[in-house]
Amino acid sequence: MEILNAIWPLLLMFAIFYFLLIRPQQKRQKAVQQMQSDLKKGDKVVTIGGMHGTVEALDESQVIIKSADGSKLTFDRAAIREVKESL
Repeated sequence: MEILNAIWPLLLMFAIFYFLLIRPQQKRQKAVQQMQSDLKKGDKVVTIGGMHGTVEALDESQVIIKSADGSKLTFDRAAIREVKESL
């Protein structure tokens, strides 16, 4: 019975960590992976480094982004932080 009383707080702490830290992080990671896999030509994106541009071309692992001045840069898909909504 004493062992159960000793383990109970550890189980409670694990449950709290799971619901407050682990599970939300997994959801965010899944959403980012889904967004990166759904990229298409013409999407307005922001990279992790803060560069804004439009997707010009894609393949399985890389994205070519056209910036405002017309230059084209190649990034890994993982470098895309978000897709901006078009108005």
